[in-house]
Amino acid sequence: MRFPWWPATVAISGSFNPATTAQTDALASIGAWNLANFQRSVNSTCTLKNAVVRREWDTFSGPERKAYTDAVLCLMAAPSITDPAIAPGAKTRYDDFVAVHMNQTLTIHGTANFLAWHRYFTYTYEQALINECGYKGAQPYWNWARSALDPIHSPVFDGSEYSMSGNGEYEAHNCTNALPSGLNCIPPGEGGGCVTTGPFRNMTVNLGPVYPTLAEPEVVPASSLLAYNPRCLKRDISVWVSSNYTTDAIIADLITQNLDIVSFQNTMQGDFPAGIYGVHSGGHYTIGGDPGGDLFTSPGDPAFFLHHAQIDRTWWIWQNQDLANRLMAFGGTITLNNSPPSRNGTLNDTIDLGINAGAIPIRDIMNTMAGPLCYIYV
Repeated sequence: MRFPWWPATVAISGSFNPATTAQTDALASIGAWNLANFQRSVNSTCTLKNAVVRREWDTFSGPERKAYTDAVLCLMAAPSITDPAIAPGAKTRYDDFVAVHMNQTLTIHGTANFLAWHRYFTYTYEQALINECGYKGAQPYWNWARSALDPIHSPVFDGSEYSMSGNGEYEAHNCTNALPSGLNCIPPGEGGGCVTTGPFRNMTVNLGPVYPTLAEPEVVPASSLLAYNPRCLKRDISVWVSSNYTTDAIIADLITQNLDIVSFQNTMQGDFPAGIYGVHSGGHYTIGGDPGGDLFTSPGDPAFFLHHAQIDRTWWIWQNQDLANRLMAFGGTITLNNSPPSRNGTLNDTIDLGINAGAIPIRDIMNTMAGPLCYIYV
């Protein structure tokens, strides 16, 4: 059965040859059916008829893509509203989102709140695009599997005016040692330098890096966590990462083989001691570069939000496989990989995005059809 809000076709651009997404698409369809049945028993002002529909970037028309990137550029042109005493390097409204992620990095990764925090973060960013920059659409997502074998030529990164800009200019560099375990150093790609194509070719990155991984001598940590450090956006798009860690089969296995939330989110984030990136790190290091390859400052690359919309979509598909047991499934501690050892997180813990959005209980973010949220993925 096809729902009226489910896309019938996906656009293909240029010479790009998309890889299969068949397994993930099947799981998404099953999940959509389960969600439709579940919603019949729920009394909510958010329904499948009025929910915002988040779509894959590839399905956007050229004008729709440009409307999105124009809104992002609008945020980058607007002045920061963060107190300079808190984040002296935040110069734009876009930087306000980068700064709050940097400031909370060690309590929002490898933690119970990882998925919920980034869900609310991406939603709040989407609302800023709409309410502050007049964007009329929804947050798009980057379907990693479609571009896993050819990310550079994908509609996300092909460098056209309707992309999220392309790869960086080539600069010679050694392999990128992205994992703290020192295993699986990423072979140097065709980029490494400044991005010179597409909507973000003139972008200035103001914050970070904090934990840079791009193997170039000039990519060094900023003088302090939130210091002002203006520079160009750099990328080193890696087919080695994408083809090894973000394929359809890997995403489908993540959803079907991890039946509890702790194993699901841990597998998603990767097994660093074993040298395994997982789809979360896999997406980040497919982009690579500076700041995309920095755990702290990664939102400084605007492709971050398409990546994390796909993270959220993957969680959403997982939840929809068994809504009765998974919708409010929550587990893990409140420190990065439980170091130092800490208490378990709870649904009553809060997410606070500072100047971007006030504190909200995690339980209000677990369901994309309840609380302040009202959206689905197709």
